[in-house]
Amino acid sequence: MNKTDEEKLKHPYYKLMELRGDALETELNSWDRLDLIEWLSWNDRNGVYRDEESLEEFGNVCSKEEAIEIITRQIIQA
Repeated sequence: MNKTDEEKLKHPYYKLMELRGDALETELNSWDRLDLIEWLSWNDRNGVYRDEESLEEFGNVCSKEEAIEIITRQIIQA
């Protein structure tokens, strides 16, 4: 693994992807809603998660609970 890969893996967004079960749930619950939205937008560039885009497309915003469910699903299926 080169230095760039090692640095990348230290980023909290990548570290999150290594968690499972209770550790993942605990970590996600400690984040605020906007941080969860940022992670979703980072992980799925084609997704609609940011409030402005979500309101425009779906007429609502992604709740913290919904964001946690989506992140958990994305990590488990990765």
